[in-house]
Amino acid sequence: MKTLNFFESNYKKLGFMVLSQDAVDEINTDAYKPYIKVLYLPEDCSVTIDFKQYKTTASSLFFINSNQYLQIEKEGKTQGYFMYYNRDFYCVQIHDAEVACDGLLFNNIFEMPMTALPDKEVLFVEGIYNQIQEEFDAPDASQEEMIRTYLKQLIIKATRIWKVQQLGALNNEPSREMDFFRDFSRLVEIHFRNKHTVADYADILGVAPKTLSNKFNRLELKQPNDIIKDRIILEAKRLLGYSSLSVKEIAYQLGYDDPAYFNRLFTNKVGDTPSNFRKKYLQGKNVQLE
Repeated sequence: MKTLNFFESNYKKLGFMVLSQDAVDEINTDAYKPYIKVLYLPEDCSVTIDFKQYKTTASSLFFINSNQYLQIEKEGKTQGYFMYYNRDFYCVQIHDAEVACDGLLFNNIFEMPMTALPDKEVLFVEGIYNQIQEEFDAPDASQEEMIRTYLKQLIIKATRIWKVQQLGALNNEPSREMDFFRDFSRLVEIHFRNKHTVADYADILGVAPKTLSNKFNRLELKQPNDIIKDRIILEAKRLLGYSSLSVKEIAYQLGYDDPAYFNRLFTNKVGDTPSNFRKKYLQGKNVQLE
């Protein structure tokens, strides 16, 4: 049996559930697609987000945006939790000064939604989930703000851990370099449909294209051009897998007036044509990128 705890007030919505087989079956439907999702899984679980599968070797948090595809394939032997909410309840873009996670936990250039928790942090995170459960067990007039506070604590803690795990040398740089990295990540997420070149983003950031590339080179990060193209390809794959748009319509949606050029770009990046990718995906074949 699944137990769903739900808060709703003035367009603000948040739901919370302890994972069970019933809960997983429901999560794997489209019911929660419009929401931002936070998933806590113990070790030895398997989950697919977009077109990549993640297997947990330690307790892990997953931060999943409303435009991302989620399937839980395997539950762990210990407790997991699923929380979902809308932007009216909490918007990381509006509250970026509080949690500084946009471009890191969400909309990050690595397309990495997972934060593996060090052993010393597991009790802290599980404690937050226990506190959230208590808020639903004995609701109070301040319930909404308390739950939002716990959610922020979860996001801040995960952001700190994620930065250490994913950003390497960037963590030792001045804070302005981290802010520059986050700004680039967020700009790509906003503009990838109509801005396709490094020069486009360098112009917005007020630097020369070579300066932008050199910053990423120095920190041994993926090249800006690859980041831009990878984000375009990810969206193309989502549209091929989850929409009925033709390849030509997808090309136009992604800002390409020449569908043949888009076809070549996709094939070069994925190793398969858009049509073949769609056919294989709809047949249930493995189309993950290594």
